[in-house]
Amino acid sequence: MTRPPTAAQRRVIDAADPVTGRLRGTEAQLAALVGRGLAFRHPRPPHDHFLTPAGHRIRETVDRPPPEPAAGAPATAGVFAARVGGEDEPETGSGPARSREVHSAWQGLLELRRMTNPSGATDLPCGWERTHLVRAAALALEAAGHRPAGRDTDGYRVRATPQPEAVAVREPDGEALRACALTLERAGWQVGEHSEPRTRDRYLLASPRRA
Repeated sequence: MTRPPTAAQRRVIDAADPVTGRLRGTEAQLAALVGRGLAFRHPRPPHDHFLTPAGHRIRETVDRPPPEPAAGAPATAGVFAARVGGEDEPETGSGPARSREVHSAWQGLLELRRMTNPSGATDLPCGWERTHLVRAAALALEAAGHRPAGRDTDGYRVRATPQPEAVAVREPDGEALRACALTLERAGWQVGEHSEPRTRDRYLLASPRRA
């Protein structure tokens, strides 16, 4: 039986980014986790380290999955969070640094798809995305360059819905809404456009595809 991680290694695992499983630690700690099969080093620059499915399982033996972000809830300090739109703190990062962070998160998610989907497919959502629908859809949109709404500015807003495995995406600009639909479809989501019964405002319902 594989020996459990040391206390220091467990702290690194527990501190992993809740969205992507990205790790931070010393080179020795990260190399040790890779050697145990609990982490992998991404092959592309900046060569960040991420939890493997086995690493995620170890963390989840103690930690419950974080809840979906509420509308307007600020991100936890130091933890990456894809912008769902309408955040109270739209200044939580912008410019090249934010772009690099989003790109790294998206690449980590693609690697998680490759490692956890039975076929190794990267064009289909994985289990993590199905249990974090709002975050997953928002990450796909932000990684593709769509602008999230601020408190006083237009842009996309991703919200949970009563329907199982479905999120709603709203964007007041019709052309931008259709662009969001195309991005989600390319990211492996099934998307339909609908109208609000009273206001006739258009919105998207998106669900992760299974095949």
